[in-house]
Amino acid sequence: MADSAQVPELVYLVTGGCGFLGERIVRMLLEREPRLRELRVFDLHLSSWLEELKTDDSYVCFPAHTQGTGHVQVTAIQGDVTQAHEVVAAVAGSHVVIHTAGLVDVFGKASPKTIHQVNVQGTQNVIDACVQTGTQFLVYTSSMEVVGPNVKSHPFYRGNEETPYEAVHRHPYPCSKALAEQLVLEANGRKVNGGLPLVTCALRPTGIYGEGHQIMRDFYHQGLRFGGRLFRAIPASVEHGRVYVGNVAWMHVLVARELEQRAALMGGQVYFCYDKSPYKSYEDFNMEFLGPCGLRLIGTHPLLPYWLLVLLAALNALLQWLLRPLVLYTPMLNPYTLAVANTTFTVSTNKAQRHFGYKPLFSWEESRARTIHWVRAIEGSA
Repeated sequence: MADSAQVPELVYLVTGGCGFLGERIVRMLLEREPRLRELRVFDLHLSSWLEELKTDDSYVCFPAHTQGTGHVQVTAIQGDVTQAHEVVAAVAGSHVVIHTAGLVDVFGKASPKTIHQVNVQGTQNVIDACVQTGTQFLVYTSSMEVVGPNVKSHPFYRGNEETPYEAVHRHPYPCSKALAEQLVLEANGRKVNGGLPLVTCALRPTGIYGEGHQIMRDFYHQGLRFGGRLFRAIPASVEHGRVYVGNVAWMHVLVARELEQRAALMGGQVYFCYDKSPYKSYEDFNMEFLGPCGLRLIGTHPLLPYWLLVLLAALNALLQWLLRPLVLYTPMLNPYTLAVANTTFTVSTNKAQRHFGYKPLFSWEESRARTIHWVRAIEGSA
């Protein structure tokens, strides 16, 4: 983007800025984007950590990175991406939108209609708001699940953005993310108010982990309920790529920073988001953090045969459907989560490094240490 070393001038908007990833993007921008004049945090539910920054009713001043001068105005905006007028009001006057707001639900807590409204219609509202207000740069947080694992359990081994793979989905969440990503990529080049082209790109993180990860918290509490034990359900030979939340946030910051100068190269592109975290099964990877906190993974082979897990997953799906009018039943095991957990899906890509110089900001050792420290803090609070 244009050189503004003397006076910070850019206005960024982060939708979903109070979420697990959104918060890290917000903090990363405050730490490492010296050209910020204003950072808008848009979310349906504003988090308490924003209150810590407040100095008056509308905004806060946060010291810019040492490379910059002055202060950054941080504006908290409570709003809903499914409400087009609220999105337009938040986007107006911004230079860059990082659209990370979305409903991540693979357990059936929300209806398919709600997932579609938030992830697809919400994304369309963001695109339309950029066009209406003349905002030229849009970075979208997509997901590896746009690609897979597919419902046929085909492995994806060290693949990249060009690796052929049959993306076949039935679950509402990956279907919604695939549709939303398509909307974002097709919007690249569309004329915004003022006549300039909209420049878009999408990032596809693999399974994100790190401080504040709710599923990691759930596994930890589950292990405590079983006397410090977790029981193996997935073969250790099944590998997944996982990525630390701080490195995902860093890639978003880099893309937003480079999108104007490299619009011809990056516009309309997708990038897998991965770091140097080791390839392991979900359970063995989680034990990298839960093991040092006192939990044990029991068994070298799955406790139950796969056919029985398939039967239990189908039974859970049936019970969820039958009970939905009466009670919300959201088991962690369902046909989709079983297929994902039992299918190798690992990415190895240097496209992000080639296109905009991405290198992980946090090493595996630091990512692991930070996550262990957070799990131990959960233990202390319990």
